[in-house]
Amino acid sequence: MGEEKGWNRGGESGMMWGNAKGNMKMDYRMPTDEERQAGDLSWKRYLLPKIHPEGCKILAWEFALFGVLGAAGLAWWPLYAFWGLGLAVLVFSFYFFRNPVRVPPTEPGLVLAPADGIVSNIRELAPPPEMGIGDEPRLRVSIFMSVFSVHVNRSPMAGEVIALKYVPGKFVSVQDKDSEDNERQLIGLRTTSGALLGVVQIAGLVARRIFCPLKVGDKLEAGAVFGMIRFGSRLDVYLPPGVVPVVRLGQVAVAGETVLARMEG
Repeated sequence: MGEEKGWNRGGESGMMWGNAKGNMKMDYRMPTDEERQAGDLSWKRYLLPKIHPEGCKILAWEFALFGVLGAAGLAWWPLYAFWGLGLAVLVFSFYFFRNPVRVPPTEPGLVLAPADGIVSNIRELAPPPEMGIGDEPRLRVSIFMSVFSVHVNRSPMAGEVIALKYVPGKFVSVQDKDSEDNERQLIGLRTTSGALLGVVQIAGLVARRIFCPLKVGDKLEAGAVFGMIRFGSRLDVYLPPGVVPVVRLGQVAVAGETVLARMEG
């Protein structure tokens, strides 16, 4: 006879999966009624996501130009060709600046992907000294974002910003090579457990603006939005020494949800 398994109530804080002999497999807190009601399962979440504030300013200008072209087309119909082009640009801008809802996992010690894209490189090397996270070599995970990716960047862990350094530079492809010559933003982060890790926003061949409003001392939650890069780029994560990634080259990452690594303890 096999062991009889089932749900055993573990108090109001949750439910625990166990068996007839009382050998508990894990502790799981069931969602509250408030959490169930807060979950957005509507079609709007997928087709009409929120827009990042950086995109709202650009969309406002494009809406104005779109309206002017439409009004001008009433007087001279060939201008409607430009109206159609303006519509295409407007739709692409809405798509590019989208900021979809993400639900970060709550397991302690998880290092989350800071960007949507493809894991393009994993290397061991020392981080830039300006990040303030030490000079010991550690693994760096790179995520390449194409122009079709969500370009909102999210914090890989909960913690405090301890260092910021903007480095001007060139705009060349960063898909699968190092970025010492590219424009970039260095961010040092001390996690709530005291571990140090670094994040680097890198402008690529098409990207022309790194947006990072952070200040030293800012507190971030895991998966919280902290900035974005316009039109194709890359983000690097310097893991704490001894921590190894659980992702592979070529894997598709989702910002704030995909687990890059797990820290012990």
